[in-house]
Amino acid sequence: MTDYENLAIDRVGTDDRVGRITLNRPEKLNALSGELYQELDHALHDMEADHSIRAIILRGSGRAFSAGYDLTPSRGGTGVAVNRSYKTVDDKGRPLTMGMRTAMQQITDVQMYFWNMAKVTIACIHGYAAAGGCELAMMADLVVAADDAKIGHPGHRGLGVARNGVIWPLVIGMRKAKELSYTGEYISGTEAERIGMINYAWPEASLEERTIAFADRIAIASADHLGILKVNMNRFYENMGIYSSVRSSTEQDAMAQFTEYAYAWRDQVREKGLKDALAWRDGPYKEMDTYRK
Repeated sequence: MTDYENLAIDRVGTDDRVGRITLNRPEKLNALSGELYQELDHALHDMEADHSIRAIILRGSGRAFSAGYDLTPSRGGTGVAVNRSYKTVDDKGRPLTMGMRTAMQQITDVQMYFWNMAKVTIACIHGYAAAGGCELAMMADLVVAADDAKIGHPGHRGLGVARNGVIWPLVIGMRKAKELSYTGEYISGTEAERIGMINYAWPEASLEERTIAFADRIAIASADHLGILKVNMNRFYENMGIYSSVRSSTEQDAMAQFTEYAYAWRDQVREKGLKDALAWRDGPYKEMDTYRK
């Protein structure tokens, strides 16, 4: 198998019929960089071409599935893109709308390939699946999580919008989808299962074992047969507009970089650093979280 800098690859299940990809930047809580997305795209294509792999598990190493996009490059104005050569700022550091949009579409392209590849995919969440990490997990066919996992898109608080809408409008009811979008709140794995966002929430101690068993059970059928079942199911959702909706969400994410809130966020990052900026962003939400108590 190919050696990767940001991923670990192995095989599990009966006769190694389940491929497993592990996001492997534990020191960064598996933050999603352009380089990681490049490697993920390559690994997914390799696994799709391997007929002996019938299902694929995607998980994270260390303490989290993924804390979201790697924000460190964005402080220098480059953003997260598969191809870093795209110019997202001018010579004075001012954002360029179409450059930013094109960089974002590169990530969307990988997400949509993950959605449509001819293998059954299972995202296995523990710790945080935040922002871009949540976006990526939601594009799997099936999602399981630790019951105490934290799932959400806090990036809606001034950083932009989910590039794929985390497909919540397709998998959960409108009221809850809007609430999670407007507030950027996290919900637990248990709550995510209750509202239909994920398939199962299990105790973290048994998460890995049960995920493999789940994948292995699905992988009883041959890879080509499972691929047909997947395409058949996906076409229903695609005819409901997932492709146009995801592309539109990416455009909205690019435009959201130029709102009053987004400018205030970037000022905080520039003047006080990322840690203090996150405290500035999330503090008011914590202080006003009284309606559920």
